[in-house]
Amino acid sequence: MAQIPAHDARADEVTLIAPGGIRDAIQRMIPDFERKTGHTVKATFGSGGGTKQRVISGEAFDVPVVQPPLAEVIASGNVIAETETPLAAVAVGVAVRKGAARPDISTPEAVRKMLLAAKSISYPDGARGAAAGVSFDATLRKLGIFDEMQPKIARAQGGAGAMALLARGEIEIGLTFLSEIHDPGVEIVGPLPREISTPTGLVGFVSTRAKAPAAAQALLSYLASSEVAAVYESLGMRSVSRHTSRGHRDRED
Repeated sequence: MAQIPAHDARADEVTLIAPGGIRDAIQRMIPDFERKTGHTVKATFGSGGGTKQRVISGEAFDVPVVQPPLAEVIASGNVIAETETPLAAVAVGVAVRKGAARPDISTPEAVRKMLLAAKSISYPDGARGAAAGVSFDATLRKLGIFDEMQPKIARAQGGAGAMALLARGEIEIGLTFLSEIHDPGVEIVGPLPREISTPTGLVGFVSTRAKAPAAAQALLSYLASSEVAAVYESLGMRSVSRHTSRGHRDRED
């Protein structure tokens, strides 16, 4: 991993766009990066699908962070393919209202029983580009209960929206990326079993339109460095820097 340079004679503003699932991690990292390098970071966050489309359409961001599959992003010509840098992966987790009984989610069958028994659930709306919602829709299909669950579902605007519904007691079970479950009114039960829910990867690039390519690369290297691994892991994410890569292009983890 490239070393982060000390204060450069030239301080640049680096623009970044990323999905909401990595928002909290990046926001915690930015101050340290700015202090160490003298550069400043202007970050924009959105849904996984929306972020990817903005990159594909050619909006100018120095460092885009997107979720696999990556083929369309690379084919767009708006990122430098050789700078592809896996950062972290995050699983969809289950949450309950603070103080509520914690359901068994240890196996796919236990999750299926939990969902069928629940009066109501909420998770981010995949139709609006939320990657956690797309992932959990796929989980429901794998469990064979997608249609059966529809009357119980309150689709939310993002993970924070789903957790707010849960904290207010408007729904019984909340689901979103573990990195988005931090409402004080809810408690994490744990991640869904990998057999029915593959963790979603987050991959950064330097843009072909980067105004300050060296500063952009410095930020990307920092976001993938071992010194920030603890930040990812404190939010329930898996830091790629602490795990052996088995190949990432068009993979979800």
